[in-house]
Amino acid sequence: MPTADTPVAGPAPGAADSEAPGPGIAGAGGPGPYPEGATPPTDAPPGDWAPVPTPHGLFRLRPVALPRDLVLIAGWMNDPEVAAFWELAGSPEVTEAHVRAQTDGDGRSVPCLGLLDGRPMSYWEIYRADHDVLTPYYPARPYDVGIHLLLGGGTDRGRGLGTELLRAVTSLILAHRPCATRVLAEPDVRNVRSVAAFLRAGYRKDRELELPGKRAALMIRDRAPTPPA
Repeated sequence: MPTADTPVAGPAPGAADSEAPGPGIAGAGGPGPYPEGATPPTDAPPGDWAPVPTPHGLFRLRPVALPRDLVLIAGWMNDPEVAAFWELAGSPEVTEAHVRAQTDGDGRSVPCLGLLDGRPMSYWEIYRADHDVLTPYYPARPYDVGIHLLLGGGTDRGRGLGTELLRAVTSLILAHRPCATRVLAEPDVRNVRSVAAFLRAGYRKDRELELPGKRAALMIRDRAPTPPA
Protein backbone atom coordinates (compact mmCIF):
# COMPACT_ATOMS: atom_id res chain seq x y z
CA MET A 1 0.00 0.00 0.00
CA PRO A 2 1.25 3.51 -0.64
CA THR A 3 3.04 5.27 2.17
CA ALA A 4 3.65 8.97 2.75
CA ASP A 5 6.98 9.66 1.04
CA THR A 6 8.59 11.53 -1.99
CA PRO A 7 11.89 10.19 -2.62
CA VAL A 8 13.08 12.99 -0.39
CA ALA A 9 14.77 10.38 1.83
CA GLY A 10 15.02 6.70 2.44
CA PRO A 11 17.16 3.63 2.76
CA ALA A 12 18.01 3.60 -0.91
CA PRO A 13 20.60 6.14 -2.11
CA GLY A 14 18.90 9.18 -3.58
CA ALA A 15 15.52 8.33 -2.11
CA ALA A 16 15.52 11.70 -0.39
CA ASP A 17 12.77 13.38 -2.34
CA SER A 18 9.56 11.40 -1.84
CA GLU A 19 6.69 11.64 0.64
CA ALA A 20 4.10 9.03 -0.27
CA PRO A 21 0.45 8.90 0.71
CA GLY A 22 -0.62 7.49 4.00
CA PRO A 23 -3.35 4.91 4.31
CA GLY A 24 -6.51 5.51 2.36
CA ILE A 25 -6.11 8.95 0.87
CA ALA A 26 -9.00 8.25 -1.50
CA GLY A 27 -11.35 7.03 1.21
CA ALA A 28 -11.65 10.22 3.24
CA GLY A 29 -14.93 11.75 4.27
CA GLY A 30 -16.35 15.02 2.98
CA PRO A 31 -15.41 18.44 4.30
CA GLY A 32 -17.17 19.48 7.47
CA PRO A 33 -18.87 22.77 8.34
CA TYR A 34 -16.85 25.92 8.89
CA PRO A 35 -16.13 26.82 12.51
CA GLU A 36 -18.39 29.45 14.01
CA GLY A 37 -17.13 32.90 13.08
CA ALA A 38 -14.67 31.64 10.49
CA THR A 39 -14.55 33.21 7.06
CA PRO A 40 -15.05 30.47 4.45
CA PRO A 41 -11.92 30.13 2.30
CA THR A 42 -11.92 31.02 -1.35
CA ASP A 43 -10.32 27.61 -1.87
CA ALA A 44 -8.96 28.49 -5.29
CA PRO A 45 -7.84 25.21 -6.85
CA PRO A 46 -4.07 24.62 -7.06
CA GLY A 47 -4.17 25.13 -10.81
CA ASP A 48 -5.14 28.76 -10.16
CA TRP A 49 -2.30 29.43 -7.75
CA ALA A 50 0.30 31.84 -9.06
CA PRO A 51 3.78 30.56 -9.97
CA VAL A 52 6.40 30.94 -7.25
CA PRO A 53 10.01 32.00 -7.87
CA THR A 54 12.57 29.66 -6.28
CA PRO A 55 16.38 29.58 -6.41
CA HIS A 56 16.00 26.82 -9.02
CA GLY A 57 13.46 28.52 -11.30
CA LEU A 58 9.78 29.42 -11.52
CA PHE A 59 7.62 26.73 -9.94
CA ARG A 60 3.90 26.11 -10.30
CA LEU A 61 1.37 23.34 -9.77
CA ARG A 62 -0.83 21.96 -12.53
CA PRO A 63 -3.64 19.51 -11.73
CA VAL A 64 -3.06 16.07 -13.23
CA ALA A 65 -5.04 15.30 -16.38
CA LEU A 66 -5.65 11.69 -17.37
CA PRO A 67 -4.77 10.06 -19.68
CA ARG A 68 -2.35 12.81 -20.77
CA ASP A 69 -0.06 12.60 -17.73
CA LEU A 70 -0.34 8.88 -17.00
CA VAL A 71 2.78 7.63 -18.79
CA LEU A 72 4.96 10.23 -17.08
CA ILE A 73 3.65 9.57 -13.57
CA ALA A 74 3.64 5.78 -14.01
CA GLY A 75 7.26 5.97 -15.11
CA TRP A 76 8.16 7.78 -11.91
CA MET A 77 6.24 5.25 -9.82
CA ASN A 78 8.36 2.47 -11.35
CA ASP A 79 11.61 4.13 -10.31
CA PRO A 80 12.93 1.83 -7.54
CA GLU A 81 13.63 4.80 -5.25
CA VAL A 82 10.01 5.93 -5.55
CA ALA A 83 8.47 2.45 -5.54
CA ALA A 84 10.14 1.65 -2.22
CA PHE A 85 7.75 4.06 -0.51
CA TRP A 86 4.79 4.63 -2.84
CA GLU A 87 4.31 0.94 -3.68
CA LEU A 88 2.64 1.73 -7.02
CA ALA A 89 5.12 0.01 -9.33
CA GLY A 90 3.63 -2.04 -12.15
CA SER A 91 1.50 -1.32 -15.18
CA PRO A 92 0.16 2.18 -15.89
CA GLU A 93 -3.23 0.90 -14.77
CA VAL A 94 -1.91 0.63 -11.20
CA THR A 95 -0.98 4.30 -11.17
CA GLU A 96 -4.17 5.27 -13.00
CA ALA A 97 -6.36 3.65 -10.34
CA HIS A 98 -4.57 5.57 -7.59
CA VAL A 99 -4.75 8.92 -9.38
CA ARG A 100 -8.25 8.54 -10.82
CA ALA A 101 -9.70 7.89 -7.37
CA GLN A 102 -8.71 11.50 -6.69
CA THR A 103 -9.46 13.17 -10.02
CA ASP A 104 -12.93 11.58 -10.09
CA GLY A 105 -13.53 12.32 -6.41
CA ASP A 106 -15.09 15.27 -4.63
CA GLY A 107 -11.98 17.46 -4.59
CA ARG A 108 -10.77 16.66 -1.10
CA SER A 109 -7.53 15.35 -2.65
CA VAL A 110 -5.99 17.08 -5.67
CA PRO A 111 -3.15 15.34 -7.56
CA CYS A 112 -0.84 17.80 -9.32
CA LEU A 113 2.30 17.92 -11.40
CA GLY A 114 4.97 20.33 -10.25
CA LEU A 115 6.48 22.30 -13.13
CA LEU A 116 9.85 24.02 -12.83
CA ASP A 117 10.33 26.58 -15.58
CA GLY A 118 7.59 24.72 -17.44
CA ARG A 119 9.18 21.27 -17.07
CA PRO A 120 7.11 18.59 -15.29
CA MET A 121 9.47 17.27 -12.62
CA SER A 122 7.45 16.32 -9.53
CA TYR A 123 4.14 14.86 -8.39
CA TRP A 124 2.08 16.25 -5.50
CA GLU A 125 -1.11 15.34 -3.66
CA ILE A 126 -2.77 18.10 -1.63
CA TYR A 127 -5.58 16.77 0.52
CA ARG A 128 -7.87 17.46 3.48
CA ALA A 129 -6.03 15.53 6.19
CA ASP A 130 -8.82 16.07 8.71
CA HIS A 131 -11.11 13.92 6.54
CA ASP A 132 -8.57 11.28 5.54
CA VAL A 133 -8.47 7.86 7.18
CA LEU A 134 -5.28 9.15 8.79
CA THR A 135 -7.46 10.95 11.37
CA PRO A 136 -7.79 8.04 13.87
CA TYR A 137 -4.02 8.07 14.25
CA TYR A 138 -3.35 11.71 15.16
CA PRO A 139 -5.17 14.63 16.88
CA ALA A 140 -6.69 16.21 13.79
CA ARG A 141 -7.82 19.82 13.62
CA PRO A 142 -10.50 21.23 11.31
CA TYR A 143 -9.09 22.16 7.89
CA ASP A 144 -5.77 20.35 8.32
CA VAL A 145 -4.09 20.08 4.91
CA GLY A 146 -1.79 17.19 4.07
CA ILE A 147 0.76 16.85 1.30
CA HIS A 148 2.51 13.95 -0.45
CA LEU A 149 5.19 14.50 -3.06
CA LEU A 150 7.85 12.91 -5.17
CA LEU A 151 10.63 14.31 -7.31
CA GLY A 152 10.47 12.44 -10.58
CA GLY A 153 13.94 12.58 -12.07
CA GLY A 154 17.12 11.42 -10.38
CA THR A 155 18.90 14.63 -11.42
CA ASP A 156 16.40 16.62 -9.35
CA ARG A 157 17.16 14.70 -6.16
CA GLY A 158 19.85 15.18 -3.57
CA ARG A 159 20.56 18.89 -4.22
CA GLY A 160 18.15 20.65 -1.88
CA LEU A 161 15.41 21.08 -4.45
CA GLY A 162 12.85 19.16 -2.38
CA THR A 163 13.30 21.54 0.55
CA GLU A 164 12.84 24.63 -1.62
CA LEU A 165 9.70 23.25 -3.25
CA LEU A 166 8.27 22.18 0.10
CA ARG A 167 8.68 25.76 1.33
CA ALA A 168 7.02 27.12 -1.79
CA VAL A 169 4.05 24.73 -1.81
CA THR A 170 3.48 25.07 1.93
CA SER A 171 3.35 28.86 1.59
CA LEU A 172 0.88 28.52 -1.29
CA ILE A 173 -1.37 26.22 0.74
CA LEU A 174 -1.45 28.56 3.73
CA ALA A 175 -2.15 31.52 1.45
CA HIS A 176 -5.05 29.83 -0.34
CA ARG A 177 -6.52 27.83 2.55
CA PRO A 178 -7.16 30.58 5.12
CA CYS A 179 -9.08 28.30 7.50
CA ALA A 180 -6.14 25.89 7.73
CA THR A 181 -3.90 26.47 10.74
CA ARG A 182 -1.23 24.02 9.64
CA VAL A 183 0.08 21.72 6.91
CA LEU A 184 1.26 18.20 7.67
CA ALA A 185 2.89 15.12 6.18
CA GLU A 186 3.64 11.61 7.41
CA PRO A 187 6.83 10.24 5.82
CA ASP A 188 8.07 6.79 6.69
CA VAL A 189 10.58 7.12 9.53
CA ARG A 190 13.06 5.13 7.43
CA ASN A 191 12.96 7.90 4.85
CA VAL A 192 15.45 9.97 6.79
CA ARG A 193 16.25 12.31 3.89
CA SER A 194 12.56 13.11 3.50
CA VAL A 195 12.21 13.89 7.20
CA ALA A 196 15.31 16.09 7.00
CA ALA A 197 13.90 17.98 4.02
CA PHE A 198 10.69 18.72 5.91
CA LEU A 199 12.69 19.95 8.90
CA ARG A 200 14.75 22.26 6.68
CA ALA A 201 11.51 23.55 5.13
CA GLY A 202 10.25 24.73 8.52
CA TYR A 203 8.28 21.68 9.65
CA ARG A 204 8.66 20.13 13.10
CA LYS A 205 8.50 16.47 14.00
CA ASP A 206 5.46 16.24 16.26
CA ARG A 207 5.49 12.50 17.00
CA GLU A 208 5.76 9.05 15.43
CA LEU A 209 2.63 7.21 14.31
CA GLU A 210 1.99 3.50 13.88
CA LEU A 211 0.08 3.41 10.60
CA PRO A 212 -1.00 0.35 8.61
CA GLY A 213 2.12 -0.72 6.76
CA LYS A 214 4.62 1.74 8.23
CA ARG A 215 5.84 3.76 11.16
CA ALA A 216 5.54 7.42 10.20
CA ALA A 217 6.96 10.72 11.39
CA LEU A 218 4.17 13.27 11.75
CA MET A 219 5.67 16.46 10.33
CA ILE A 220 3.79 19.72 10.96
CA ARG A 221 4.24 23.26 9.69
CA ASP A 222 2.14 25.68 11.75
CA ARG A 223 0.74 28.91 10.38
CA ALA A 224 2.60 31.84 11.88
CA PRO A 225 0.53 33.78 14.44
CA THR A 226 -1.09 36.95 13.16
CA PRO A 227 0.79 39.93 14.63
CA PRO A 228 -1.28 42.17 16.91
CA ALA A 229 -2.86 45.21 15.27
